[in-house]
Amino acid sequence: MRRAVAIVIAFTLLAAPAAAASCPRTTLGDIEDEVMCLECGVPLDVATDSLQARQERAFITQQIAACRTKDQIKAALAAQYGDRVLATPKAKGIGLAAYLVPAAALVLGVTIIALAALRWRGRRARTAPPTPTPGDPLESARLEADLGRYDV
Repeated sequence: MRRAVAIVIAFTLLAAPAAAASCPRTTLGDIEDEVMCLECGVPLDVATDSLQARQERAFITQQIAACRTKDQIKAALAAQYGDRVLATPKAKGIGLAAYLVPAAALVLGVTIIALAALRWRGRRARTAPPTPTPGDPLESARLEADLGRYDV
């Protein structure tokens, strides 16, 4: 009988970590910064203690207790409260503009700076004094006069 109890206890101790490992580890704090309080208009982690914020936190806590993953909880929040509850827009439809407009602005800014630099550099090259040609008699005379002043 003791042997049977020992086997059951050993099996329970070995099975407990496996059961705990199968439940995804998600915390309220991990999700709060990625969802919005619909009443306050700020991320849930900085939201005041409004009724809406408390309801959303309770919903997330229930989902965590049901061993849902972070993505599953966010999908359930969007189904319960609408897409406005997500802090980042989905990358489709009008939400795609939230990702494309900053990227396009960055490319446009870099292009404008590059073109301005090339234009500025080209303007400096055009206003540079003309370089003397080899064999120019005036330049040769000036060079001989300069060299004559030194003991070389």
